[in-house]
Amino acid sequence: MSHPPTAARGSPFAALRRLTQPRVVQEQCELCSVALASEHRHLLEMSSRKVVCACDHCAMRFQLVIAGRFKLIPRAPHALPDFRMTDGQWESLALPINLAFLFYNTPGKKMMALYPSPAGATESLLPLAAWETLVMDNPALAQMEPDVEALLINRVKTTRRYYLAPIDTCYELVGLLRVHWRGLSGGDEVWEQIDAFFARLEERCEPLPEVEASHA
Repeated sequence: MSHPPTAARGSPFAALRRLTQPRVVQEQCELCSVALASEHRHLLEMSSRKVVCACDHCAMRFQLVIAGRFKLIPRAPHALPDFRMTDGQWESLALPINLAFLFYNTPGKKMMALYPSPAGATESLLPLAAWETLVMDNPALAQMEPDVEALLINRVKTTRRYYLAPIDTCYELVGLLRVHWRGLSGGDEVWEQIDAFFARLEERCEPLPEVEASHA
């Protein structure tokens, strides 16, 4: 008796074919479980600093929230081509790698300096005087949103580039370095990945909104 054509699906070869086919994982909103598009909003959970995926409807609920469980992470980075930072100011931060991001941590009531490392995001002591000097020299830093936006610094080799970047973008850089780092120097691949990351970042950059001067 001949088997129906569908029986072939149960063969070992068919099973292997299914296992080798790429799977598409459908991301879901972590608040309401609705399916998400590849481009979607992110929230920062304040207690854990975890980045949470959200649909537009859930994300907008936190757009104006200042003190709450979640804060809405901005979408766009902003290049700071006129940023002023001397080599001495950079060296005063005593960071072991020429990449870092600085942001204000509201729960901790302090500025934080983190740098990507093979172990993940690593905190470094940020002298308050060093930050105050940067703010005086760069008024654009006054527009940085606490917790969800950071000053992202790239001083690798001869590069001197500075951005106001969403905090999830900074953690994306941390993930890239952690995944691709090899040996003591990181290897060629990790630096190629970092170059590609900053190229994509430049393409996404939008002009920094102008802040109207206050009048007495």
